[in-house]
Amino acid sequence: MKSNLLSNISNPADLRLLDETQLPQLAKELRDFIIDIVSVKEGHLGASLGVVELTIALHYVFNTPDDLLVWDVGHQAYGHKILTERRENFDTNRQLGGISGFPKRSESIYDTFGVGHSSTSISAALGMAIASQLKGETNKQHIAVIGDASIASGMAFEGLNHAGVTDANLLVILNDNAIGIDPSVGALKKYLTAVKEGKNPKKNNMIKSLNFDYSGPIDGHDLPTLIKELNRLKNIKGPKFLHIVTTKGKGLQQAEENQVKYHAPGKFDASTGEIHLKSEENLPPKYQDVFGLTILDLARKNKKIIGITPAMPSGSSLKFMMDEIPERAFDVGIAEQHAVTLAAGMATQGMIVYCNIYSTFLQRAYDQVIHDVALQNLPVIFCLDRAGLVGEDGATHHGVYDIAYLRCIPNLIIYAPINEIALQNILYTAQSGLDHPIAIRYPRGRGVLPRWEVENFGHYENVKIGQANCLKKGTKTAVLSTGTIGNNVIDALNECSNADAIAHYDFPFIKPLDINLLKEIFTTFDTIFTIEDGTINGGFGSSILEFAASNNFSNPVKILGIPDTFIEHGTVLQLQQLCKIDVKNLSKLFSNH
Repeated sequence: MKSNLLSNISNPADLRLLDETQLPQLAKELRDFIIDIVSVKEGHLGASLGVVELTIALHYVFNTPDDLLVWDVGHQAYGHKILTERRENFDTNRQLGGISGFPKRSESIYDTFGVGHSSTSISAALGMAIASQLKGETNKQHIAVIGDASIASGMAFEGLNHAGVTDANLLVILNDNAIGIDPSVGALKKYLTAVKEGKNPKKNNMIKSLNFDYSGPIDGHDLPTLIKELNRLKNIKGPKFLHIVTTKGKGLQQAEENQVKYHAPGKFDASTGEIHLKSEENLPPKYQDVFGLTILDLARKNKKIIGITPAMPSGSSLKFMMDEIPERAFDVGIAEQHAVTLAAGMATQGMIVYCNIYSTFLQRAYDQVIHDVALQNLPVIFCLDRAGLVGEDGATHHGVYDIAYLRCIPNLIIYAPINEIALQNILYTAQSGLDHPIAIRYPRGRGVLPRWEVENFGHYENVKIGQANCLKKGTKTAVLSTGTIGNNVIDALNECSNADAIAHYDFPFIKPLDINLLKEIFTTFDTIFTIEDGTINGGFGSSILEFAASNNFSNPVKILGIPDTFIEHGTVLQLQQLCKIDVKNLSKLFSNH
């Protein structure tokens, strides 16, 4: 019986004590370990399974952590974490108080750069390599591992463009598996496919033309070949590029065959790979599906409607429209800046463009929102999925800054629906013709109306721009909420003994605010609470304070939301509890007023 190798490896130094012939056994053990844990604890599965051999080879050949290894995005770094002193607590991955699902500098000396958004690895590793040169550390190695979807992003090309005119000791490894979260798209994908099939002559190699020492493509699951090539590259100075071909989900048949579903499959049977299906009977719809079904319905009736997403057709549910009306629904790859300006260009020609970008990723296209859309007052419709706290993906993915970073932009309308009906109605209103661009923010996960699709879908009403609503009357205190967090207020007030004294107002329009209603509220009530699932600094509550100051109101205003700190990972409920905006904390707070 073979001894268990993985149980004796705490760090890469232990790994390097193994004979090279033992590494295939270690790869199998590492793969099984990842499958066993993720099947129970959930997380990103397919990406890490696909780079097991590469992970072992990198830590076997290079002297990490002295040699610096950067993983792009970090979905694929589970094997790296297990081999770098986190095997025993890997079962806490993505859980409150546990290790992060992404590489994180404060967590380990082996995590050289904090990641979570795509296409940063080449720039970061190049920066490290240049810094090493300046410090005289001529033998230090710097490695960036990037996928074929991420390398198509503009920032990755910027890094390659700069690296090619340096003599920095940089190795870029392209992990080419033809998929990110959804299948990779674009001309670069076609080029890489041609390279893999031997259809591109060496003299036309795009990477070589950027002054990189190019090698590959090689089988990324062939450990002896990987190790031999990495050892060769270790002794070559200057910028180098290794093209490897892998299979996402390698080692679990279902994950290989259904790579989109097994990117992050939830709980599944470790031995069979079968996903444990949750009953969706009588559950409210996901907000992403409310968007996806609504835009498809609207697009069937309005031929000017276009949908755009940067590499998230499944996650945004734009895939419904892509499947039925592919000529008007575009996945542009991991290219948020391009997505925004593409939408702006279409809008100049009278098209009605829904640009669906996760809140955390719109941060990457901030200049384009200001310069290309708002400055020209083009009525692009930004649909910001995953707004607010997103849960286990943690600080890199929370969509808690969009209210603050968008509120200061002239011409831009900002809307946060309280439920599925409000979301479908604003999507309908937006295509009816707006004078300004609009950002519609809504959360990850399910809504609150189990029968929305049966009772409400397709029954549209126009939304009056800038209008807020009184949801509950009161006598002493007013609670002003924006977006779906208002449902926590509704539930909290149902538990309050003094609920009669507390009024509740829904402010779906963060900009423009309902000024007339605000004047009435400040004239009527002693104390004002605001609540949002965004950052307190610069957010919805700040806009209410600005209103009060400019209109000479002195009522106490208490702002509830996300505090001025980065919120880590945990369930959405746990994180709401940390921020004291969950039902229980709100009920206790309101009961004392």
